Amino acid sequence: MTKPSLTILLASPRGFCAGVDRAIEIVERALIKHGAPVYVRHEIVHNRFVVENLEQKGAIFVQELDEVPEGLPVIFSAHGVPKSVPAAAQARELLYFDATCPLVSKVHREAERHEKDGRQVILIGHEGHPEVIGTMGQIDEGSIVLVETEQDAEQLEVSDPDNLAYVTQTTLSVDDTASIVKVLMRRFPNMSEPKKEDICYATTNRQEAVKAIAKRCEALLVIGAPNSSNSKRLVEVAFKQGCDKSALVQRAVDIKWEQLVGVKTLGITAGASAPEVLVEEVIEACKDHFDVTIEEINIRDENVVFRVPKALLDTTTNKEIH
Repeated sequence: MTKPSLTILLASPRGFCAGVDRAIEIVERALIKHGAPVYVRHEIVHNRFVVENLEQKGAIFVQELDEVPEGLPVIFSAHGVPKSVPAAAQARELLYFDATCPLVSKVHREAERHEKDGRQVILIGHEGHPEVIGTMGQIDEGSIVLVETEQDAEQLEVSDPDNLAYVTQTTLSVDDTASIVKVLMRRFPNMSEPKKEDICYATTNRQEAVKAIAKRCEALLVIGAPNSSNSKRLVEVAFKQGCDKSALVQRAVDIKWEQLVGVKTLGITAGASAPEVLVEEVIEACKDHFDVTIEEINIRDENVVFRVPKALLDTTTNKEIH
């Protein structure tokens, strides 16, 4: 039986960003240098495939610091942590490595600077996301307030409208964030803005790449985890571009093939914490159902690299990864 034809528009950039690469490398280098097990507080990045791969090498993932035994290394996830976490690690004299993405750390430093200058900080982000919890935990509770929507921005009440600054979660929708900022700036025209946009280069690039293909697609698959903020935003971007058959899938096994019946052009991308091997897996699964032609649409090249902590650069040791 002849397979139906399918053109795959492959978005680029897609998948791993520099912050995710660095975080995974920190865990791998810590395992080489200190031997298994190495503990990691929360998922190092939001992707089960990545987490399970590191677990097989000897990483143990925990929710809280008190689950880490004495004398063993612990790593903080790429999303960042409140200041109370490294303080608790220091109090227990734990060896810890901070895998917080440098672009998230930049937002942390901005919030600290604004608090030091006496400004109230408005954080645009999603309640409960680890990055938001980490950023809000950098300064005193009364100095920072969370805004999630345009409605929140309209209803926000502040004590000093002329002494405000805003920062944002790094993985938000560029367009949605711009709408919220527009409301805030209309209401509080003297509010301080970030010197450089907080939404990270990788989030922005992946959203622009989806925009470049979505209008040509009848369906679009985003490979990523359901708890990955940047991946969920990619699905939303595709919908807003008119691609109604847009879905988030973790693996090829999650694809609902009945929804792709009659589709002739399929877009594929991956969130910033999804490895390329999962993209290849999805493409191979498509080939089982379709006669596939692949067209890669590259909107720009990425060459950002973040260095790992100096303490992990020398991984000379006799210990092996188990």
